Amino acid sequence: MNRRHFELLEAARRALPEGFKTELSGDIIVMQASPSALHQLNLSKIRRQFDGHTPTGYIDSGNTDLESPQTAKVRNPDLTYLPEAAMTTMESSVPAELALIAIEIVSPSNPENDWVGKLRDYPLMGIPLYLIVDARQKSVTLFSEPENGRYRLREEAAFGEAVHIPEPFGFALDTSTLQPY
Repeated sequence: MNRRHFELLEAARRALPEGFKTELSGDIIVMQASPSALHQLNLSKIRRQFDGHTPTGYIDSGNTDLESPQTAKVRNPDLTYLPEAAMTTMESSVPAELALIAIEIVSPSNPENDWVGKLRDYPLMGIPLYLIVDARQKSVTLFSEPENGRYRLREEAAFGEAVHIPEPFGFALDTSTLQPY
């Protein structure tokens, strides 16, 4: 990422009121308000399931900046799993390619960010799995096998159906307790 992009992102962060977060996708800065309690409830239910299947040496991390200098992108997933060793830094971001998965609960005010922007950016950033939970549509979608800048596979399920999360997690995600908007 060039220095100018980083400076713009930092300036945007300083200008925002508390409760907002920023991301960078090429030349576009994305700003979002803090999530709702229902968003956080669904995220917690998902985190608990992933935590039971997390590979040794990895930890869950919410709202960590994943940086990809080669693509000029900084994204901040609702939840990701990173090597614990990568989190022993005072830096505000970690390399995106270290993330095992990016998990997003779709924002009702800006669904395009998750369904278009992040779906475009995450495979380019080297993130092998992308899970989108869309409480508006009562659906969960897993994208996997990034190749040539896009995900090759897509698995969809309605709330109440299981979604197979591949290795290194290797389990069936139960969506029956997720709450719609």
